[in-house]
Amino acid sequence: MSKPENVADIVIVTAAYGYQAVKDLGGQEALLKPIAESGADGVEIRRELLVEGEIDHLKALGEKIRQHGLYTFYSVPESLFLSDSSINPSLAKFLAEADNLDARKLKIALGAFAPGVDLTELKVLLKEHAVELVVENDQTPDGGILHPMNAFFFAAEALHLPVAMTFDMANWQWVGQDALEAANTLSQHVSYVHVKAAQQRNGKLHAVALDDSDGSWKPLLAKLPRTAPRGIEFPLEGEDLTAVTRYYVELLRKEAAEA
Repeated sequence: MSKPENVADIVIVTAAYGYQAVKDLGGQEALLKPIAESGADGVEIRRELLVEGEIDHLKALGEKIRQHGLYTFYSVPESLFLSDSSINPSLAKFLAEADNLDARKLKIALGAFAPGVDLTELKVLLKEHAVELVVENDQTPDGGILHPMNAFFFAAEALHLPVAMTFDMANWQWVGQDALEAANTLSQHVSYVHVKAAQQRNGKLHAVALDDSDGSWKPLLAKLPRTAPRGIEFPLEGEDLTAVTRYYVELLRKEAAEA
């Protein structure tokens, strides 16, 4: 299915294939071909899935991504704010890595943000890099609760920080938050969406493919900015990774065309 005009790009999160599958394939680079052949627009590279030594050769990985006709988002499994509400001292390193990948966005969790904390250091640091910082709601009591997230984005907006939100559609369930309320409150700050559904299985929440969900992802996605890239983070499994990826790329494009 061709991409409708003026609708969101589709980005494939490499973690959607499962950590063991990525490891068995030899790393994220091996996924670039099926992702490109699926018709997706970009790939989200996960720092925690980089193979040994790859962190020192991110420019080469970025070039291979471009050769496949894709662009890059970069995700790091850390928080912007530490437990004392100070800025993560590794942020400068993460921004430099994103630059080496030629990434358009650097995704990070919020962490222990405290309203009123001085954001001058963050503003100065972000001015030194072209990549957009996108802060995600995660599955923790610090970074996954609506009120602190909203407070942070209003503080960032007041200082004109080049910061936006990655809205993870399912993570709200892990922290007992109302996803629709979060979408209504935060949509103005969203520049990237992690499309994900979750269901209870044996008393625990698990991410599930959209076709295996209750369908509540559709009205939730409709509340979010239509042009914000959609990152597929729900499980992509099967014998033919290109085919299953293409199926969901086309499903999301169809939803966008009908919206």
